[in-house]
Amino acid sequence: MRGYKKPTVSIIGASGYSGAELSSMIARHPSVKLENLYAYSQAGNKVSDIYPALNLDMTYRAYEGVPESDICFLALPHGEALKLVPELLDNGKMVIDLSGDFRLKNPAEHLTYYKQEKPADAWMTYAMPELFHDEISQAKAASNPGCYATSIILGLAPVCRPPMSCGTVTSVSCSALSGLSGAGRSAKTELSFSEMNNNIRAYKVGMHQHTPEILQALGTSATSPSFGFAFTPMIAPLTRGIYTVLNISLEKQLPVSEIKEHYRQFYRSAPFVRICSNPPEVLHVAHTNFCDIHVTQSAQDGSLIVITAIDNLVKGAAGQAVQNMNIMLGYDETLGIM
Repeated sequence: MRGYKKPTVSIIGASGYSGAELSSMIARHPSVKLENLYAYSQAGNKVSDIYPALNLDMTYRAYEGVPESDICFLALPHGEALKLVPELLDNGKMVIDLSGDFRLKNPAEHLTYYKQEKPADAWMTYAMPELFHDEISQAKAASNPGCYATSIILGLAPVCRPPMSCGTVTSVSCSALSGLSGAGRSAKTELSFSEMNNNIRAYKVGMHQHTPEILQALGTSATSPSFGFAFTPMIAPLTRGIYTVLNISLEKQLPVSEIKEHYRQFYRSAPFVRICSNPPEVLHVAHTNFCDIHVTQSAQDGSLIVITAIDNLVKGAAGQAVQNMNIMLGYDETLGIM
């Protein structure tokens, strides 16, 4: 289009795994222009030296203040975005944050689960497109959901949100396996190949920071939950992917065929959610923005079993962030992702 200027993008925290995935997606996006890549430890290094596969002729820069770009993505450790976002917003930037800094409305829950204090107004639109599309389309600042949270919320939302409600769910037991990239790029002995090969390890059992985010998005809270929720996260010897199994007890047992149809109707307008007739596999969603969901029932007690699979770096981070940017800019939400 003659005279059209593509919105420009800067990525702050671009050298981590999520930042690198985001850099790749923005670089090939047809309707925005990648302008700056900011990093701390990698400042001054060429992208091609750190991530040759990205094929980007750019150099990581040190962050020295508000960039000229129209849109700023932040892929920083928890606590860092709190320091930068207010100034970005004051300068009229569209902001999408991939950390947990602005997800929780309740600062007391943030303190409990993130071990950090934050101001009461440090909250931005919770940007899960399948649930809050209209709110995202009106937002100038968005908080991208966490990876575990994405896989769990999408599996639970059809039975926890209208036209069904949390009142029909009495308890949820959730086990989820994550690939090692979910812990970030920093070297940790316990995540090395020799420690994790042929190994699975549970961690943060009963106290994972995504717990309040999950319950908040489902219309309840970690402070006063309307149903029992037990979450066991685990690390698996995978590079990427999250595999989640949800065991759901309902007040009233319903035919599984009816529940499956309800899931299909709930996600009928969601281009990146696929309701599958067979249990999903991580390989089927790797390097994509899809969330695959399988719904079945226990033969013993009739309880609902929902299994989901996503790529933690794409649907759980960068891909969902680009999906949110598309919605905020009024583009087709699949642009540059499919």
